[in-house]
Amino acid sequence: MKTLKTLILAIVCLFATAAMAQQPQSKGQMNSQKLATTLYLIENFYVDTANLDKVTEDAIVAALKELDPHSAYISKKDVEKANEPLVGSFEGIGGDQFIKIDGEEAFGKKVDNEYVQKHLRGKKGTKVTVSVKRGDDTELLDFEIIRDKIPLNSINAAYMLDNHVGYIKLDRFAQESTQEFKDAFAKLQSQGMESLIFDLRGNTGGYLNTAIELVDQFLTENQLIVFTEGIHSPYQEWRCTNEGLYTTGKLVVLIDEGSASASEILSGAVQDHDRGVVIGRRSFGKGLVQRPFNLPDGAQIRLTTSRYHTPSGRCIQRPYEKGVEDYAKEMVKRLEHGEYYHADSIHFPDSLKYKTDGGRTVYGGGGIMPDLFIPVDTAYNSKLYTNLVRKGALNRFTTDYGLKHREEIRAQYGDFERFNKDFTIGQDLVDGLKAAATEAKVDWDDEQFAHSEKFLLLQVKALIARNVWETQEYYRVMASIDTGIQKALEVLGNEKTYKKVLKGK
Repeated sequence: MKTLKTLILAIVCLFATAAMAQQPQSKGQMNSQKLATTLYLIENFYVDTANLDKVTEDAIVAALKELDPHSAYISKKDVEKANEPLVGSFEGIGGDQFIKIDGEEAFGKKVDNEYVQKHLRGKKGTKVTVSVKRGDDTELLDFEIIRDKIPLNSINAAYMLDNHVGYIKLDRFAQESTQEFKDAFAKLQSQGMESLIFDLRGNTGGYLNTAIELVDQFLTENQLIVFTEGIHSPYQEWRCTNEGLYTTGKLVVLIDEGSASASEILSGAVQDHDRGVVIGRRSFGKGLVQRPFNLPDGAQIRLTTSRYHTPSGRCIQRPYEKGVEDYAKEMVKRLEHGEYYHADSIHFPDSLKYKTDGGRTVYGGGGIMPDLFIPVDTAYNSKLYTNLVRKGALNRFTTDYGLKHREEIRAQYGDFERFNKDFTIGQDLVDGLKAAATEAKVDWDDEQFAHSEKFLLLQVKALIARNVWETQEYYRVMASIDTGIQKALEVLGNEKTYKKVLKGK
């Protein structure tokens, strides 16, 4: 019976193919027929049982990989996960170090992100029991927790650096970012802010609409923000309204090689309109627009449909003609060429020259070049520091210390301001870090420690502050040696320098 069914299907397929051959076909129709026939042949004539779902997914992934580095296939189960950081919240719980979840051991090789998410998440209002290990306590603490909506804030920090300069650190362009920015701005304005540092370093992007809304806060009515176009996507532009919160005050935007997409739209618009000073290193260079297309099974293809251009006409996207693998090595190549340390290591041809509103020369060809260059801090180069981070020793040590001494620190210092002023890293903490390094099988090298000691110990203090108070306090501690912030403060504090940069002289 099965042989007869297979034969009938084969005959139908052959007749259909023959019929199609008699009709004029576009290349798209012909290729669709080829793919459908190939899957049919695999299903009915392949020597072994084939997983057609996997074959289909692999074919889609391979096809998209040939197009550009950012077109992507997302399986049904990953669609919601991919959207979550941008949507801004998920339903679940927050907590300490979990040992058991609803009585089941939650440690060992079986425990990964997917396991934790599956066991902790659930509908709002439902309950979950967790057994928590706190610090060095041997007894577990049991908590019955009611699940609720947990916000994923996109602004990591918003505070005054001094009496006049405000600082806002945006982690990503999420659904709620515009309102978060407005709230943070209002808070800083009430504290006397006259100038703003907007930190987009490491910000990989997010929603286009959010980027447009945030650029709108800095520019004046009808100024061009960004435009897009592609072969199948006609020219489209976005312009400012008259609702900007901060259209005249002094502004610095911080970027680096981790700033991409929406970050480049914002920094490019600010630069092209001479609205503020861009400080840092060349941004990532991701200027391709992906449009989501839903597939019948709930999966999704995010297909590149057009390119972003800054107001002056610069294409943000860096070249990818040599293939995805070469494209992926871009950051390594920048390091090898010395770009992270020397501004003059980057050269652009005259054909990529563009002009800002005020006549300054800026360059296209991939990413946004800052007005003022800041090299990578060489303290990061310590192999000891890298290994402490890579193997989780630094984070584990500071988390444990913060949990164990949280109440003691709060009682001793009262608030973060006093902690930041008076807390010092003593030999006991250095010894504790050494012990954590040994446990993580990190070789402790005194020479490397001496090289990055100031930076590393401030990291310890900042991470403890984060665990005792909030994420923002990490950035407040590190600001004192943050070369980008210090350069921004220098520029904002000197009216002549600020204007000189914006005039390109």
